[in-house]
Amino acid sequence: MHQKLDRRINLALIYGSTREGRLCDKVAGWALSQIEGEGPFTVDVVDPLMLDLPKRHPRGENPAVRILKERIGAADGFIVVTPEYNRGYPGPLKSLIDMVGAEWRGKPVAFVSYGGFSGGLRAVEQLRLVFCELHATTIRDSVSFANAWSQFDQTGQLLDADRPEQAMALMLAQLHWWASALREARESVPYGTFAA
Repeated sequence: MHQKLDRRINLALIYGSTREGRLCDKVAGWALSQIEGEGPFTVDVVDPLMLDLPKRHPRGENPAVRILKERIGAADGFIVVTPEYNRGYPGPLKSLIDMVGAEWRGKPVAFVSYGGFSGGLRAVEQLRLVFCELHATTIRDSVSFANAWSQFDQTGQLLDADRPEQAMALMLAQLHWWASALREARESVPYGTFAA
């Protein structure tokens, strides 16, 4: 196999919620458990609650934003864990996305969503438009948890894990392919180097 495709893929797992008592901790914890181990990924957990990001977008240099950009820039791909609030995705997630720019470009984004009966899919559809504008590509398959509060026990374990684990395995396989291919492409021709 080609040597570049043998290297581990650096993923950033991004928490989409900052609400008090958020279910995101359980959903993202489950997602992380599916990724970690002897597989082809390393994971950097990007939780906006753990970051000292400014409440407003700064005009000048900001140390916390610089660190966020470095972490996003070091990633080969992303998994965004997002709830759906009022048929959309949370404001803190949009703020985090918008504080970063070119570091998203030419990289794949996958989604794990949760919510009521829609399972967060309306939030994901909106996020696909956002990441397209940022020159990122989104993975077709995703993982969604409808009525998510009833799917996890107190310890964060799924009550019925078979179907979500199958969906996650498929999504991770697609994410690995896209992340490997796009990393090789970026190394061959830096993204944004287009002929006029």
